Amino acid sequence: MTATPDAHAVALYLEDHPNFFEDHPDLIAGFKLTTALGGRTVSLQERQVEVLREKIRNLELQLVNQSRYAKDNDGIMVKIHEWTLKLLAVRSDQPAESALDTLRDCFKVPAASLRVWDASIKLDAKWHEASDLEAAKTLAAQQVNPYCGPSAKKPGVEWLSDSATIQSVALIPLRAPGTTECFGLLVLGSPDPARFTADMDTHFLRQIGEIASATVHGQ
Repeated sequence: MTATPDAHAVALYLEDHPNFFEDHPDLIAGFKLTTALGGRTVSLQERQVEVLREKIRNLELQLVNQSRYAKDNDGIMVKIHEWTLKLLAVRSDQPAESALDTLRDCFKVPAASLRVWDASIKLDAKWHEASDLEAAKTLAAQQVNPYCGPSAKKPGVEWLSDSATIQSVALIPLRAPGTTECFGLLVLGSPDPARFTADMDTHFLRQIGEIASATVHGQ
């Protein structure tokens, strides 16, 4: 008595014999499948067309999303370029103020501030002072990428204007150009909890941090 092959064995056999249905075309006509559209029974060919149409719809949706992401990224790159040009045009004797003022203007960030703990950086004393500076220093040293997410219990939030209304933040370590050593922390905040979220891509925030670092550290 011949054993009946299981579904997996049948699938493997068909993979090994791709011309099977060409050699047995009469079998195709007898196949009946249930379609996802209304639960009716259709032929194998109809089901294949339905599957292909669904794949095409998914690919079209992916293309639309990719186009939207590309457009959004282009917009961010334009803003970074605009910010860089403004930094080059403003007074160089106030690097922290210049970086923050132009950053808020270009990116429409509701609140932004920074602090540094490297005494060799010649900024006004206010940029070196904060009650939670040690906590900020610890966080910056531990963050490989900028932190994005809820503002609750995060160092640096109190540096922002109207800090009590801030719901989400981006905490961006400032590093000496060409090194991994942190010398400060840039804080961006918003009352919108969805402005900075944990699933955000931080590529452009890292670039913002690099530009801010070069602006402040270069003084």
